[in-house]
Parts: sequence; structure tokens; C-alpha cells
Amino acid sequence: MNELSLHILDICQNSIKANASLIQIIIEENTFLNQYKIIIKDNGYGMNKKTLSSVADPFFTTRLTRKVGLGISLFKMAAEMTEGSFVIESEENIGTVITAYFSHNHIDRAPLGDIEETMSILILNEKGIDIYYEHNYNDKTFIFDTREIKKVLEDIPLTDYSVIMWIKNNIKNGIENIQKEESN
Repeated sequence: MNELSLHILDICQNSIKANASLIQIIIEENTFLNQYKIIIKDNGYGMNKKTLSSVADPFFTTRLTRKVGLGISLFKMAAEMTEGSFVIESEENIGTVITAYFSHNHIDRAPLGDIEETMSILILNEKGIDIYYEHNYNDKTFIFDTREIKKVLEDIPLTDYSVIMWIKNNIKNGIENIQKEESN
């Protein structure tokens, strides 16, 4: 995958299949320390120790429709190619936390890509799941939380076209603003 947002989407789809009601996505960029970290946390079913020990193997999958599961193994490989690392923790009936560490300025680190499109896909496909997205850039933070938006919108669904367009613009502008403030 040539964008980190696609890895995030793939991992979040695993969270959805694990019956998560809340998915938290946190990106921490620290250009001073040359660090780029992505954390994806859910409150889904979690995994037992046997599944957890095999989940990064590309030839392991819990799906019955195919014999390979490349999502987690590709995300792990993307992190390790940048002199980073990858950690997955999970507990049954609690949830799963995936943390990928990258070198921020490494030539092989893929760009974040279209994260606003990733968020809109998750919102459009899964009405019952809340998404918390936090993006930290050095000492600036942008937060997007569907729970807060639902309170403001009351009876207007998040899947309404104008709401989705606002969400995409809000996320894009929020990230641009925290990154722009740093360069001034």
C-alpha cells in the first residue's frame, strides 16, 4: 500500500469485524525526534494468545473466504522498512491496540495520504461505530470525534452527504492547520 491511510483503513476493518463500538486512531508526528507513530485501538472482541502470536504471519487469517491475511503483515513491514517497529497487543473481550513506529524522514515511509477519505469510508459503512481521530504534530493537536459531532447534529445522520463533506474538509483543514502553524 502506498499510503498509510490505507493501512489504517484495513486495520479498522478488522476492528469492525471484531464488533468494536469505538475505534481510536492516533497519529503522533515529532519532526524534532524523527518519529512518526500510528496507534489504532479498538474495544472489539480481542484475540486469544494463539491468534495474537500468529496474526502478523501473512499466511494466517481467520477469514474463511481466503487463505491469506496481508493487512497486519504489510503494515508491520511498512514500519520495519523505515527502521521502525510494530507492536500488537490484544486481550479477549477487551480489545486490540496496534502501534506502528516509523522514522519520520525515512525515504521509505509512505505518506499519510487521504486520511479524510479513510474516515469518511469508515463513517459511511459503519453507522454504529464511533471514531476518535487524533493527529499530533510536534506540539500541536487536532481531534475529530464522531461522538461530539453526533451531539451537535442530534437527528441528522453522519452519513448525510453535506455532513460527510464537512467531515472531510474539517479533517483536511485541521491537519493542514497544525502542520502550517509549525512552519511559521
